[in-house]
Amino acid sequence: MSERRRVAILGSTGSIGTQALDVIARFPDRFHVVALAAGRNVDLLREQAERFACAVTANASDGASGLYRVAVESNPDIVLAATDGAVAFDAVFAAVERGIDVAVANKELIVAAGELLMRLAAKCGARILPVDSEHSALFQCLIGETRESVERIVLTASGGPFLRASREEIENATVEAALAHPTWQMGHKNTIDSATLMNKGLEVIEASRLFAMPARQIGVIVHPQSIVHGFVLFTDGSVKAQLAAPDMRLPIGYALAYPQRLSWSPFESAHPEPVEGCNELLAIGAKPGGTALRYDYQLPDRERFPCLGLAYEALARGGTAPAILSAANEVAVEAFIEGKMRFGEIARLIGRVMDEVLRQAQDDGELTLDGVRLADRRARECAGRIVGKVTT
Repeated sequence: MSERRRVAILGSTGSIGTQALDVIARFPDRFHVVALAAGRNVDLLREQAERFACAVTANASDGASGLYRVAVESNPDIVLAATDGAVAFDAVFAAVERGIDVAVANKELIVAAGELLMRLAAKCGARILPVDSEHSALFQCLIGETRESVERIVLTASGGPFLRASREEIENATVEAALAHPTWQMGHKNTIDSATLMNKGLEVIEASRLFAMPARQIGVIVHPQSIVHGFVLFTDGSVKAQLAAPDMRLPIGYALAYPQRLSWSPFESAHPEPVEGCNELLAIGAKPGGTALRYDYQLPDRERFPCLGLAYEALARGGTAPAILSAANEVAVEAFIEGKMRFGEIARLIGRVMDEVLRQAQDDGELTLDGVRLADRRARECAGRIVGKVTT
């Protein structure tokens, strides 16, 4: 067995961070946690540090220097970027600049600055490994294939809690209804994004950055069972898909161990005893004792879920448009959760912010991280002004 992989986690107390530590705990001979960073949940951070004998930690009060200490100065082999928003951008870029691999579970990072990050990684020899189940699926399907042989890559969407809701029901949906995701256990922000389908729109932009694919070669299909996480259409008509039970520990483990695979799966742990005649069905999403399984697919309805179209629009506009989209969405989701606007107003706010900020922006030439930060700030300011005028 080779030396244990040194892992640093940015966002250790969040959903992805805690599940990553669950995976790591099951493989003490494979991984060694060298540093942990969290926000304000210092009690849980302290417990995690004690559990994994981790000497390097940082929390929100430590600021950028704490994140840098975790991502770079702890000398990790791989950094798991699992924070929300732009707080860890500098730390991640610093790690990549030093050739450190990064497992990415931060949508905003790739959406807003993915073009810059991928360019830097190629220059410095760092690997950017996707953690989102959909991008992990595409990553696995594309291994060993040439770009010329790829006709289209397709992300699957669960459809969220409003898959079969009317436009009127969606327009006036409550926070409780929007948070009632039928498949995945996620934080509030990602769950609301799933309800609007903005999560899938952001993932389209991520896929474009991660796999150097234009928007016209990236599709979305609704698959409520969430077992097929992504598939690739090839020029000869063949289709390759990646299937797995809907458990984020699988793609997390794949990214941390890449290019190797772990010998354990959450499915096997949950069902250690064989079930006569349907082990294979259990592995691809069936319930214990089940003898049949069906998968459903349908195209997304962009009229009921306009956020998906806004993401494609931002990708087409390019430059800082994806950063503006992401920032405006964060403000809109927070405003909805706080009761400051209706669910149906989320997409309208985002579209208005994109138009206003891009119209006022100067063409600064080459895309830079400072330009991304400026666009992010302008979008948040614009969205904040609009939210202040919205009445529910």
